[in-house]
Amino acid sequence: MKNVTDTLIDRLRGEVAGPVLAPGDKGYDEELSGFNLAVTHTPDVVVGLTSEDDAVAVVRAAAETGTPVRVLATGHGIPNPMQGGIVVTTGRMTGVSVDAEAQVAHIAAGTQWAEVIAAAAPYGLAPITGASDAVGCIGYTLGGGLGPLARTYGFSSDWARSFRVVTAAGEAVTASETEHPDLFWALRGGKGGFGIVTAMDFGLVELRTLYGGSVFFDAEHIASALTTWAEWTNALPESANSSVVILRLPPLEFIPEPLRGKTVLSVRFAYVGDAADGKKLFQPIRDAGPTLIDAVGEMPASDIALIHNDPKDPTPAWDRGLMLDELDAEFIAAFLDVAGPEQQIPLVAVELRHLGGATERDVPEGSAVGGRSGACTLTMIGVPDPSLFEKVLPATVDGILGRLEPWVCEETTVNFSGGFALPGSYERSWPADTFARLADVRTAYDPDTLFPFGPRQENSGA
Repeated sequence: MKNVTDTLIDRLRGEVAGPVLAPGDKGYDEELSGFNLAVTHTPDVVVGLTSEDDAVAVVRAAAETGTPVRVLATGHGIPNPMQGGIVVTTGRMTGVSVDAEAQVAHIAAGTQWAEVIAAAAPYGLAPITGASDAVGCIGYTLGGGLGPLARTYGFSSDWARSFRVVTAAGEAVTASETEHPDLFWALRGGKGGFGIVTAMDFGLVELRTLYGGSVFFDAEHIASALTTWAEWTNALPESANSSVVILRLPPLEFIPEPLRGKTVLSVRFAYVGDAADGKKLFQPIRDAGPTLIDAVGEMPASDIALIHNDPKDPTPAWDRGLMLDELDAEFIAAFLDVAGPEQQIPLVAVELRHLGGATERDVPEGSAVGGRSGACTLTMIGVPDPSLFEKVLPATVDGILGRLEPWVCEETTVNFSGGFALPGSYERSWPADTFARLADVRTAYDPDTLFPFGPRQENSGA
């Protein structure tokens, strides 16, 4: 006699156009492999969606059998294994079309930002993306999204115009300002637990060029450059965006020779406006000390991913993130004391992103995004050695945060919460009233928790 899982798999194979794979099937492991190679997912079945109809069929079958459903796109935002139930992958649902007159991109569920950037550029338009163009558009936007132009244009979720969603009722609906507005509010920053998002309409801005890039300082100049940067950010206009990161780089050939095997500080910059004004605005950073590499200049907006130059190849990954209230001189001293170049810590990157400006202002109709009160993000990325993930890296970060606790913001934002590993990070990912309203929307659209989300229910994918 077949069990429930066998019956469910047989039904899905009869109703879904994409692959339906059980443990042991050829292609099962490959279908579940995402950007973070340290995470192994073991659902009862994985379904490769090819269309919205596939998503509807999966949800209806799952609802009838009480089987939980989770979503995997690129896997950038999934630090925890997804076990049991159904995992749907969206990598086959790609594509973007641009309505240049309306300045809107229609984006399919599995599309990465690089495709949207390329599609918009010929019209002199650009999406407000994340730092990496290899991240999936939908999962990133559902969590808010703080990219290289956030101070100028706000959270990426502010630019979402509508979503197509398959709800727990097995219905495909449009969530927008006028249709299912409560669901639309929640999807702009609420992250998961609402359904399977199959497509998104996303607003574009007129932007052909910007003045941006990054400069690198050697270890002996990190303290002076970082101090200059913190003071410099106090007077920046909203048209200027910046971040810094202390990198501990291995002596590997793919790393540019001037940086190879060194501990360096990278200052990133993105200015929306005249290049001459951007150059003048950035000059105090250039004056902070000699640089190993200076790659800041006028650039096509389509090259925005080069500012951070994040890795695109899958790798074992471990990170922790939160927000800070301010960047004062006392914080910089404490930060250098625990994460500066003289510290022997197993972190390849410790990053600060300057916020404020447009990130502080909600959209007129309101959204669920958390983190508008933060002055800065702090992200710590561990050495990509899974043997360090369980004890060594958490202990390292605990020590750093113990020293920096006076500057830690009560609020954070869900895309920087590292899988809710830090105590209280789930609740702090949104203001208290937003957190409560999100719970109400999840209950309304998913009363039986078909789409688990939260620290005790394993994350939905990004």
